[in-house]
Amino acid sequence: MRIKLLQDQFILKLTPIYDELEAQQLFLFCLEELEGKSRIDLIMNPDLQTEKTEHWSTTLEQLENQQPIQHIFGKAYFYGYVFEVNAHTLIPRPETEELVEWIIASVPKEGPLRILDIGTGSGCIGLTLAKELPHSQVTLMDISPEALQVAQRNAMQLNVQVKLLEQDILLLDHLDTFDIIVSNPPYIRHLEKVEIKKNVLDFEPPTALFVEDHNPLIFYKKIAQLAFANLAPQGQLFYEINQYLGSEMVTLLNEIGFLETELRRDFLGNDRMTKSNK
Repeated sequence: MRIKLLQDQFILKLTPIYDELEAQQLFLFCLEELEGKSRIDLIMNPDLQTEKTEHWSTTLEQLENQQPIQHIFGKAYFYGYVFEVNAHTLIPRPETEELVEWIIASVPKEGPLRILDIGTGSGCIGLTLAKELPHSQVTLMDISPEALQVAQRNAMQLNVQVKLLEQDILLLDHLDTFDIIVSNPPYIRHLEKVEIKKNVLDFEPPTALFVEDHNPLIFYKKIAQLAFANLAPQGQLFYEINQYLGSEMVTLLNEIGFLETELRRDFLGNDRMTKSNK
């Protein structure tokens, strides 16, 4: 079957769910994974054929059901690296890459740094920092043993050595000393579920996404208290945050005692991350 016809089917069936650009991107992702071909290959050879019609059909059905394409193929791309992901981990997002870039730009490139990634999931933040800051000692913490298994496999794939901790951060009263603590904890209030697409709501782990409406900063407060007590002098705390709670986050961090808290917007113009100095 001509792949060009499959492309037409993808756009026809997926545009009621996604916009046309996103539908095209989903098709190109499948083209790469199923055929090992790129958009340029298809342009250069519009009569390109496939013998995997059944596999293409199954994949399209999964996408119509709004199953994330990263779960279909078990991988996601983040900061130029490939990460295994599954139903126990969040799918890495572009705004989180911006947080990682901010961390890398804020720390010395040489010398040992002790880094803690809380709520690591697939390990995309901590493992990327381990690759980009190779003199660092990185610890990955998560409440989910299944997520930590994924993070461990990603560490092996990326050839980095990290420490793994299975821990509920809300039950901790002490941390080892770190120079950098970073977290992308649950921050979506239940009242915001109406804004969440089905491919997130039905397929990504709810414990990594949602917090109670009456206490949306529960993880941020606990982590900030631990960080303030256990960060090394001149240590830094980085967060990815709920876009609607930027000012509340700055107030919280100031009340705990952090200095020079900076609130930064992501590429979409949303309040998305903070950096605080001890």
